[in-house]
Amino acid sequence: MAMDIMPPILSPSAAARVATIAQKQGKPAILRLSVEGGGCSGFQYKFGLADATDAADTIVETDGVQLVVDDVSLDLVAGCTVNYVESLGGAAFKVENPQATAGCGCGSSFAV
Repeated sequence: MAMDIMPPILSPSAAARVATIAQKQGKPAILRLSVEGGGCSGFQYKFGLADATDAADTIVETDGVQLVVDDVSLDLVAGCTVNYVESLGGAAFKVENPQATAGCGCGSSFAV
């Protein structure tokens, strides 16, 4: 990871949710965040539990839970915060990305 790139942050609420899901599924508490082309605004976030980390991953840890980002996605999520939000509309992981210049109503798509 280049020193001028701010790593993403995993909030305590997101870490707690990942730990709960991982425990139920019998997996390690590793949340992989990646960015793919597509979505309403050009890019979309993709979340998933990972079985392991890769050598090229950037790894951030909060309360014993790891957030891993591949080197291709890192530039697009640098400095972001991954949060877990519960509201009347449901509960979901949400990325607060200071680089995003546009978003959409679904909350999982963005443009830079």
